[in-house]
Order: sequence, then structure tokens, then C-alpha cells
Amino acid sequence: MSAASCLLTEDQLLCSICLDVFTDPVTTPCGHNFCKTCITKHWSTNGPCQCPNCKKDFYPRPELQVNTFISEMAAQFRQSAQQKASSSSSEQQVSKPGEVPCDVCTGTKLKALKSCLVCLESYCETHLEPHLTRSGLKRHQLIDPVENLEGRMCLQHDKLLELFCKTDQMCVCMLCTVSDHKTHDVVPLREEYEGKKAELGKTEAEIQQMIQKRRLKIEEIKHSVQLSEEDADREIADGVQVFTALKESVERSQAELMDTIKEKQRKTEKQAEDFIKELEQEISELKKRSTEVEQLSRSEDHLHLLQSFMSLNTAPPTKDWTEVSVRPPSYEGTVVRAVSQLEETLSKQMKKLLTEIELKRVQQSAVDVTLDPDTANPWVILSDDGKQVQTGDVKKNLPNSPKRFDACVGVLAKQSFSSGRFYYEVQVKGKTDWDLGVARESINRKGKITLRPQDGYWTIWLRNENEYKALADTPVSLSLKSRPEKVGVFVDYEEGLISFYDVDAAALIYSFIGCSFTEKLYPYFSPSLNYSGKNSAPLIISPVNKARRSSLIRGIVF
Repeated sequence: MSAASCLLTEDQLLCSICLDVFTDPVTTPCGHNFCKTCITKHWSTNGPCQCPNCKKDFYPRPELQVNTFISEMAAQFRQSAQQKASSSSSEQQVSKPGEVPCDVCTGTKLKALKSCLVCLESYCETHLEPHLTRSGLKRHQLIDPVENLEGRMCLQHDKLLELFCKTDQMCVCMLCTVSDHKTHDVVPLREEYEGKKAELGKTEAEIQQMIQKRRLKIEEIKHSVQLSEEDADREIADGVQVFTALKESVERSQAELMDTIKEKQRKTEKQAEDFIKELEQEISELKKRSTEVEQLSRSEDHLHLLQSFMSLNTAPPTKDWTEVSVRPPSYEGTVVRAVSQLEETLSKQMKKLLTEIELKRVQQSAVDVTLDPDTANPWVILSDDGKQVQTGDVKKNLPNSPKRFDACVGVLAKQSFSSGRFYYEVQVKGKTDWDLGVARESINRKGKITLRPQDGYWTIWLRNENEYKALADTPVSLSLKSRPEKVGVFVDYEEGLISFYDVDAAALIYSFIGCSFTEKLYPYFSPSLNYSGKNSAPLIISPVNKARRSSLIRGIVF
């Protein structure tokens, strides 16, 4: 029996109906073998008794007996297969939670390597072997292991879901296409799979792009937080310096007040000491005269008494102390005056500091500005880098385009602004006349021009070296404490604000407020006339130094 079993192959011990090793094998009259349960069920569901292999009919249904020889061979093969599976199970991975187990393994379930869409079972390496070696099983469709293979079957027809209905957007079987989905747009599952996979690829690319954008946004936010932290550190440092200076100033004023009061007290004490010293001197003289008078009065010498009487009878020269007194000094108003003076000093310096802080903040809106040669008056000369403008002695031959100033010696910047904030600085050192500001796009650039807001110009100017004006609808004369050498221009488009600053003095020159802007705004520059070289210095667009605030704060002395 053992020798005979060695001659049998696995294919010879498999039932052609269940495709598994025989269980209670029986032999039909035609000589083919099947599991007793498989052939009995087959004949019960398929009508006439017929061999599934050779199609021979049997009538009446034959009475089948278990083939003991084949049964023993199948049992030995099954035992051998189990031993082989047991020995290989140590090499294969045991199914873990979340992994698909082998449906054939008994006892310890091994990890499935593949699932069969025909058999609707998942197999480990050992139980997968028939699907890789037997010709009949090789035609079955294997996929990566999945659970719930029954879910891949049509619930209505018990057939494999191998088609896709585009009309109803659902998976269907072959029988569905001749019933409920007869007129629908149906394609093979793989075709729809490829299409959907391509869409998923696009979706994945879009998602990755969205992820990248959000990562960039995270970096942007982190950078903003870093900048905010740096600004906060600078503000704290500046605040400490300011309040330290304030504290020192108050302490200094307090010390000065104490010194003033003590000085008054010292003068009073000195006066009292002088009076007392003088009085004590007079007392000493009087005591001396009293002694002399007393001695003379006891004299028995008539002649001596009479001769000395006249000189001793008269009191020695003394001061009339009747009206003399030491009045305590008046301290009334001393503290009030000291505090008032301190308040005035602090007010001036704090106003200067607040203006400097404001200037520092607007400097954060600094933009790069260059001059536009297409707008420049023929008399003006621009530098190659577009950062300087001055009035020359020769008029250039330039095309008279609509953008160009023909009479006013002005020029606009190339850059325009229609929202937000912007700031730039212009050096005016060495000039006796100049105009600076902003202008709207639709300004008149031909002939005589009046610089005022209603005509689209918001400017300030210098004339005759020291006459400063803000050119509002009614010009405003400006009284400046110092002569600006660099002017800062700040615009907040939405707030309708235009401010001019003396950069070096950190002082506000003038602000146009409540403006209404509806057009693009351009920085405007006019170096004014040359005046035979007296006003030949250029207007220079300067880089903004954003690191000057701390130094200015350190330079404040209250």
C-alpha cells in the first residue's frame, strides 16, 4: 500500500468537482472517482444522472460505494500534506490581526499570499501551490489577499462582479447586463479601474500639491511668528531702555529737588550762624565794658574815676537787633515747579520718541522706487539707476508723449500703488527748492500745474531755502525746528493717509488725512529750477535704514 501510494500524484487524488483531495471517494460505473457528497449533490441539482467527466448517462441512479483503496490513498496523502504544511508553517508567517488568514489552514492560520476570485478563498504558500501547478486551477484569477471575497459576488445572480456600469456607477456581473443594466453603459472592470486609477493619480497629485501649499503656509506662519518674536524682543528691549531712561530722569529730578531744598536750608543755617557769631562778639565786648565799669565804680581814686567816667559810661558800638530775624525759607511751589518742569521735559521727549517709533513702523512698508524717464520733463536729468533727478541747463529733445511733464520740472516713479501701504525716502540735502509727494494717475501733466489735492497732487515743498509748505487746498506754512536733509513719504491707501517725516530728526512734518483714493498713486518728484547752479543738487531716492530705532532711543536723554 505504501509503495502504491508513492506512485500516485496529487492530481489523481483530487475530486474534479470540489478540486480538493477526496473525501469518501466513490467510483461511478464509467470508472471516474468523486467525493461521495460532491457527486450526490451534483446529481440532485442537475437533473439526469450523468458523469461530470465523460457525460455518460446512468439510469436508474447507480448505488455508489466508497472506494476503500482510493480512500486510504487520499487519507495518506492528506496526512502527508498536513505534515508538510506543519513543517513549512514554521517558515511561513502566522496571520496577525489585520492580515488576511488562509481559509484552508486548520488550527493555526497562516498568512494568506493570494486570494482566488473563482474559488472565493484565500491561500497561504502551501495551499496556494495547486493554483500554481494544476492546469485547471492556473486559469483562476489570483489577486493580493483580501477579506470578504463574498462581497465580490453579485448578490442577485451569485456571479463574479467583473463589469462596471457607468450609468449607475456600480459593479455588476455578466447576468446584470442582460437584466437591470441591459441598456446601460457597461465596461470591463479593468477598463474602469484604469480610468479611476488615473483619476486617483491626478487626485493624489492635487492632494500632494495642496499638502505642499499648506507646508509652505506653515513655514510662512512660522516665519511670521519668528518675525513677531524678533519684533517683540526689540520692543521689549526698547521699552526697557525707555523706561530706564524715564526712571533715571525721575530720580535725577528728585535728586535736584532735594539739593534745592537742602541748599535753601544751608543758606538759612549760614545766615543764623553769622548772626549768632556777631551777637556773641557784641556780648563779649559788652562783658568786657561791664567789667571795666564795675572796677571803676569800686575805685577810691577821685581823679581817676572822673577822668575815666566819660569813656566808660558810654556803651560800646553795637548793632540794632530789633528788626533782625532769621525767617525759615519758603518751600511752597518747589515740588510743583520741579514736577511741572519734569513733565514738560518728559512730554517733549516722549513725543519725539513716539514719532520715532511711528516712523520705524512705517519704514516696515518700504518699497523700491525708481524714476520713470517716460514722464520726466525735458529739462531734468535722471541717473542711470533711476535713483537721482536734478535740473540741467539744456533742454533735451524728447517726444512729447501724454505721460511726460512739459512745463513742470517733475517726474513720476515707475511704480504705482492702488492698495495697502508704501514708504520711501528722498535725500534733499543741499537744495534750496524741491517738491515731494504722490500724484494720482489721471493728473494733468501739460502746461502750468497747481499742486493741490483737488487736482490729484498731495505734496510738500521747500522754497527760498527755509520756506516750507504743505500744499493742501489751502497751503499750510510749516514751522520746522530743523532743516530736513532726508524726507520720508508714507501712504496708507485704505486709510486715506499721507505723511511726511524728517527722517534724521525722527519728526513728523505734515499729514494729509481723510483722503479718498480711487486711482493708482505714483510717487512724485520735482527738483525745481536750477537757479544758476544754486539749486543744482539732486533729489536722491535713498535706501531705507530700518535699524536706526534702537540707536535713536539710546540717544534720548530726558
